[in-house]
Amino acid sequence: MSERKIRVLLAKPGLDGHDRGIKVIARALREAGMEIIYLGLRQTPEQIAVAALQEDVDVVGLSILSGAHMTLAPAVRERLNEKGLTDVVLLVGGIIPDQDVAELQKIGVNGVFTPGAPTEDIIATIKKLRP
Repeated sequence: MSERKIRVLLAKPGLDGHDRGIKVIARALREAGMEIIYLGLRQTPEQIAVAALQEDVDVVGLSILSGAHMTLAPAVRERLNEKGLTDVVLLVGGIIPDQDVAELQKIGVNGVFTPGAPTEDIIATIKKLRP
């Protein structure tokens, strides 16, 4: 019997159109043995939560380079909670000022990664939170 792979949904919420970084992360997570669902650009918090529910994911990863992380991340967490997905790990990557990290963690973001974060750190965080 094979072990279930960790299922990770990756998305770019809002109007941010830069997707090179999230594609690098997707590849690294796939190479680490995780199953990746990439929603692509310009997703709404509702679309992300619906996909997370439909795909039965363990982790939702958001890439936000637009500066809208303090609006988009809480909105995604709220939509996930509304759908009963309170145990889904929520990770945010992008241009996140240090002073915003604690506030994101308060609303239920389980990990924040800034540009240059080693993919090994992201993988280790996911494996720690969803063994």
